This record gives sequence, C-alpha cells and structure tokens, in this order.
Amino acid sequence: PKANNINISDDRIVLPIIITYLAAAQHPIIARRTTPLQTMLTASLMQRATVNPPRRILTCKFQNNFKNYTTYSNWINGTSSSTTSSNNTIEVTNPATNQVIASVPESTQEDLQYAVDSAAKAFETWQYVPIQQRARIMSKFAHLISKHENELARLITAENGKTLADAKGDIIRGLEVVETCTSSVVSSMMGETLPNIANAGGMDCYSYKQPLGVVAGICPFNFPAMIPLWMFPIACTVGNTFVLKPSEKTPGAAMLLAHLVHDAGLPDGVLNVVHGTDTAVNFICDAPEIQAISFVGGDVAGRYIHQRGTSHGKRVQANLGAKNHATILPDADKAATIQAIAGAAFGAAGQRCMAISVAIFVGEETKKWMPDLIHEAQKLTVGNGLDSDGDNNVDIGPLITPEAKQRCEDIITQSVEQGAALELDGRGITVPGYEGGNFVGPTILSNVTVDNAAYTNEIFGPVLSCIAVDSLEEAIAITNANPYGNGCGIFTASGASARKFQHEVKVGQVGINVPIPVPLPYFSFTGSRGSICGDVHFYGKQGVQFYTQTKTVTSNWQYSGASPLGGVTMPTMK
Repeated sequence: PKANNINISDDRIVLPIIITYLAAAQHPIIARRTTPLQTMLTASLMQRATVNPPRRILTCKFQNNFKNYTTYSNWINGTSSSTTSSNNTIEVTNPATNQVIASVPESTQEDLQYAVDSAAKAFETWQYVPIQQRARIMSKFAHLISKHENELARLITAENGKTLADAKGDIIRGLEVVETCTSSVVSSMMGETLPNIANAGGMDCYSYKQPLGVVAGICPFNFPAMIPLWMFPIACTVGNTFVLKPSEKTPGAAMLLAHLVHDAGLPDGVLNVVHGTDTAVNFICDAPEIQAISFVGGDVAGRYIHQRGTSHGKRVQANLGAKNHATILPDADKAATIQAIAGAAFGAAGQRCMAISVAIFVGEETKKWMPDLIHEAQKLTVGNGLDSDGDNNVDIGPLITPEAKQRCEDIITQSVEQGAALELDGRGITVPGYEGGNFVGPTILSNVTVDNAAYTNEIFGPVLSCIAVDSLEEAIAITNANPYGNGCGIFTASGASARKFQHEVKVGQVGINVPIPVPLPYFSFTGSRGSICGDVHFYGKQGVQFYTQTKTVTSNWQYSGASPLGGVTMPTMK
C-alpha cells in the first residue's frame, strides 16, 4: 500500500480488498452475507481482480491536463472498453482555439450491443438491490462529485468553452439532482394501499413502482455534467440500468462521472457510456432491450428520436428548443433588471435552453433603458473560459464550433437586413492569443418583429432581440404566440401584474424577478408546448414516474371464514 500511495485507513479501499480476498477463499462470512448488492459487488470485484491490475480495482485516476491528447474509450461493464472494431474516431476540439484535444470512438453495432447486453445482465441483480443501498451509493457519488469539482469544471471548460464559474454551476445543478436520490426520489417510490375492499374481508388492493429495465440517455454539448446527472442517477436509484451517450463534442465530463460513480460503488454494467453520432442514436432508438429514452437537444434531432423511439414502443422524453421571453414593466428595479437580463442573455455565450433571447419592454419609460443595457453588455469580457480562474475576468466564452459561430453571425446579418436595429454588434470579435476561437460578443437588436430571422430562429448565441409594446397584455400575447414554452420571466414591483402574468402566460416555467427559472430538482423541469416531445418531465416526481412502471395487485388472503373466489360474471366488490 505504501508503495502505491494507497491510504489503508480508507474503508472504500480496505473493504473491497477484504471482500475480494474472502470471496476468493470462499470464506464462510461471504456465504452468510448474500444480499443482492453484496452478491453483485463481490462478483464485480472478483472479475476485476482477474482481469485488471490490483490498483485498478481500488481506484480510478482520471487525468486530462489539456496539453496532451486524450483518447476516450467507451465505458462498458465497469471498465474502459477498447473492443471497438471501428477505426473511425471523432475529434474533440477546444472551442477557444479549435485545437484538437481528444477523440472518441465512433461505436459500432457490436460495441453498442455489448453495452446493452451488459446493462441487461446487470439489471437481473440490480433491480433487487434494496433502494436504501442504491441511495447510499448515490450519497457517496455526490461526495465524489464535490471532491472532484475543479477537475470536472476544467474538463467542461476545455471542451465546451464556458467559463470555469459557469462550469461549476453546471456541476452544482447536476449535483442537486444526485442529492435528491438519497431523499425525495426514495420517498417517491412508495406505493399505495387500500385494504378490505370487499365485505367478506381479506381482499386488499395495492400498487407499487417497479423499474423499467435498460434505459438510455442522449445528451447535448451545452451542459456536459448537468444533463447526464438529470438522467442516470435517478434512473439507477429506482432500479434501472443505463446506457448513456454524451455529446461527441463534450464527452469528458460524462466519462469522469462514470468513473466517479463506479468508485462510489455502482456495480459493473449498471451504467455504460458509449460514444458516436447517428449510428449510436439509431441503435438506441431501435434496440428492443432499451425501454425508455431521455433526450435533451435541438428540435430536429429531438423530434426524430421521439418519433423513431416511440414507433418501437419506447417511452421517450425529449426536451427541445426554446425562445424565452422576458417582460419588463416600468416599475421594475432598473439596475437589477438590466443586470439580470444581460447575464441571462449573454452568459454561457447564449448556449442555454433557458437563456433569455427576447426582451419585451412595456411602456415608454422602459424604452429609455436601452443605453443602460448596452453599457451593461459592453462591460462583459469575452475570452477563453480557462482563463477565467483567479483574478482573471472572463464572462463569456466561445461558441461550440466554427459552424455555430458562422450561423449566429449570419442570422444577425439577416436580421438587420430585415429591418432590425443593431444596437450592439458582437460579430468579428477577436480575442488576443485565441485568434482561431469561435467567439461572438454580446449583440443587441432592437425593433425586432415576430417575423424577423432573429426572432424565428433559436440562435443559441449571445444575441438579445428587443421588442417594445404598450401593455402587459401585448407582452403576454407575444409570448403565448411563440411556439416554444420552455421558460419566461417578468420583472416588476407589482404583485398584481406578476400574478396576472403567471396565470395567463402559456409557458411551463415562469420567473418573477428571476431571469432563468430552472426549478430545484424537488420539482420537475416543466417546459411545455414546442419545447418538449412527450408528456413526462425530467427529474423530481415526474422523473421517477418516467423511469418506473406502476404495478397494481388485488389480493385475497382470508383468515376467517370462506367465500367464493369468483365465477363467470364480472367480479364486483360487495
């Protein structure tokens, strides 16, 4: 242990060694302790003892210093899988430089089937592990996420481009979901019972939730930690096994999370990570072993996955695009509102599905706020997110790809050609030392109409479209006429105006003096209308509902007297 820098006081190190030794020796203590989790973990440890070097059993060191090229593998059955028969790889670039920093395999059908088979095999035992034991693993996982926060953040920033502070926010919002797996998720699994439903006595009716089996998740590039953590922790806590496909543009965080949850005690095969593009997506939609799919991403991909997945009888929840409106009333706190709008519109370079992309200014007074909004946006620094640590002040990182940058700038140009006024132009920005990066600065357009390109497209860039109206009713009507319903907000000092807005606006998530109203995971993420395909939402009680099925049992155990057990007519409870 000393030679290998192993701390033998750590029970996460010592206990697996003891269990593996006793199991190999067929010690009686193992024979007496055969709960499902212990059996599963013992088999997992013995397999790793045979296949891998001893230190590989104990811990997994995941390193990426962003200077050396990293080759990611699939993570299948508790280990990095290099069984792919394909020579095709996908390059991962740093958006601030467009330098290649890593690669992932383009998984073959054989790779993908191996992942599903591993998950199906693990489900045979995992579904019977008591939920409190599964929750303890998630508790340890939450601790490891916190411990490795800085490492996760640097991975996210290197591959996604967002600032380190924003990357940590990405992690924390995902961590909050993991924390519910030790509390509200467990209680949400409780069933219902109605006793003595017949006069004869002895007949009860009760229902309880069961896991579905193998489920899958397909993730976007913009939240490399949070979105996977919306998915597999809840799914696994309620008893499913999982196949996760992270974005091929930002795979590092998902890979590190897979290592961490494995170190927390998740048995082999319960979580499997595969990489790829169309082949992997189509396989997940078609594989008969996969019972449900969670997806977050763009409209075209989301609708395709929903259609293809449901055509094979799968449950599919797909969060799609958004066009989030903020309504600003004259009685709002001017300074606080302007700061909130600028942060929500331009933070993460606008690459959030809950970013404010439309500001509706109500009344003559708010039209005078434009110079202050421009000034607030000009204060934001554009740069490499990795330079945002310590005393360095970087507020906005790059867009994810050169194509995303070009599309964003093209829409700005088209919007101006269609009559919008360019109040602040973020096109053509160059960051010293990162001339090859995908940077677009904060951009503000005014006099935007609802048929303007900046309004009709989800730009996914740091672009704010401004509309002026005379009344709150007009602002609500514009918001409701937009096909999306992910989020919206109102800024006001009037409780009556806020209450009118929240009741009349047809959007699933509403902020009142809150720019990005993403709910805590004790609730659910309730985007609506064109922002979702499917009718069951992510995390919270609805997340548990999505990953489980309800079984109802009517039982007849009479302990006094006797009554007929049934006949040819429809049974009634008398």
